[in-house]
Amino acid sequence: MQKRILGPGGPRVSAVGVGAMSFTDFYGPTTEEASHAVLTAALDHGIDHIDTANVYGMGLSEKVIGSFLAKQGRAREGLFRIATKASIKRDAEGRRGFDNSAAHLEAELDASLKKLGVDCVDLFYVHRRDPGLPIEEVAETLAGFVKAGKTRGIGFSEIAPSSLRRAAMVHPVTAVQSEYSLSTRSPELGLVQTCEALGTSLVAFSPVGRGLLTDAPPTAGSVAESGFLKGNPRFQEPNFSVNLKITAAFRALAAEMGTSAAALSIAWLLHVSPAVIAIPGTRSVGHLKELAAGGALELSQADMARIEETLPVGWAHGDRYNEAQWVGPERYC
Repeated sequence: MQKRILGPGGPRVSAVGVGAMSFTDFYGPTTEEASHAVLTAALDHGIDHIDTANVYGMGLSEKVIGSFLAKQGRAREGLFRIATKASIKRDAEGRRGFDNSAAHLEAELDASLKKLGVDCVDLFYVHRRDPGLPIEEVAETLAGFVKAGKTRGIGFSEIAPSSLRRAAMVHPVTAVQSEYSLSTRSPELGLVQTCEALGTSLVAFSPVGRGLLTDAPPTAGSVAESGFLKGNPRFQEPNFSVNLKITAAFRALAAEMGTSAAALSIAWLLHVSPAVIAIPGTRSVGHLKELAAGGALELSQADMARIEETLPVGWAHGDRYNEAQWVGPERYC
């Protein structure tokens, strides 16, 4: 597994991490035992970066990671570089909102540390920006958590390049998290370049297109059972059938190259920029093995060209989010 620097002057972490939303039932039913098996397999494959959030399963993901670490005893120290996030909340009527205030973020960070069973995380993100609060003020708040020893680095999820530059004027930004894959190329319109210029890591979630870029893509049945996917434009008809047909050629290309579609997806992403770290999520040890293989797969310029000829920019039918899902992420292109 190749290693990459996590942020300006940060630690070296595996280029492929584990997105721990999959430790909840977000993409389908799972168990703590299955999640622990994934974490064990991650260590076996040289993966040492875990990404979670306080809202994943309303704290379940963090608790599962915490229970795994607790089982390791003294050996737990240094096993993983842990990132978590906060700022998404719901009001009494269940409506989603965002709170970037210092009081809210600190209370949520303290709660996350307790669930994880650690004194300090390696990276603490603002999950979504509150547009009513200057990002410079939020960066100051996060910098205070670094000084207090509660996090070693700070980050923002789904922000625009302009916001990143503003935040970095206040404190070095370790990472920005964004959806990025062969099916979602928008980060190439400024975010990749800004991260490279600032030394900020671009942590790519959904790097296998929420399953479309794998050898076992979602089926109509599995989409219907997923609260998220069934409302997502790319997984609604007629887009879904078209996207499955287009990605079939990519699966064939991966087989011809002697690898899995998931591994090829990850490898392509890591070859685009040295700033990128991929955090795929999975409930399966077997799938994790495929994803980890992408972190060791070497691609030539000719390979990259074949991949992009098969899946050219803009191939995906349907937006990456529906209107409700778009509430929070900053649009910049």
